[in-house]
Amino acid sequence: MMKFAILAATVAAGAVPAGAAQQTAYLSGGCFWCVEADFEKVQGVGDVISGFAGGTTANPTYGNSGDHIEAVEVPFDDSQISYRQIYDLFLRSVDPLDAGGQFCDRGREYETAIHVETEEQRQAAEAAIAAAEQELGQQIVTPVMSFDEFYPVGDYHQDYYKSDDRIAFTSVGLAVPKEVAYKRYREGCGRDARVREVWGDDAPFVN
Repeated sequence: MMKFAILAATVAAGAVPAGAAQQTAYLSGGCFWCVEADFEKVQGVGDVISGFAGGTTANPTYGNSGDHIEAVEVPFDDSQISYRQIYDLFLRSVDPLDAGGQFCDRGREYETAIHVETEEQRQAAEAAIAAAEQELGQQIVTPVMSFDEFYPVGDYHQDYYKSDDRIAFTSVGLAVPKEVAYKRYREGCGRDARVREVWGDDAPFVN
């Protein structure tokens, strides 16, 4: 199996260096908090934004996303990392064998997808999927979708995984910081356990 190790981040969150050849990838991998947290660890990636894509509903919001899927916008310096590498990492950060959602989150809003804007991106995504299928010996159900528009979610959900803002009440505790609530949610939802089960040592964001 190929090992996709995460390199130590050299680009500060929110800042792909001035003058860099910046590109943008759009990914849906279940809970956008988790995908944002994962990709902000990757060398060459800037400030990842959570939101929605893949649907037709006008102005989707959290709790009223219509037919959209939770998604993230991933800006990156393509002198440090390529679309193909982004897609390889992404597929190994989710359960691409599950068409009904991700982990404990079920339904359309939590399905996986790679959203592409160009034929070059589509070819890179399809090559990454083919390699993943060969590695797993199973069909990848994550689709490659033509990108239309990305709708950022409100500030409350951005950088949730590292926020020390306290939440009065959640399903994982009372008056806990968002970062604590996030860790409890991620563990309770079984995300890392399932990704490890599917990908073993090739799961790049699982310790």
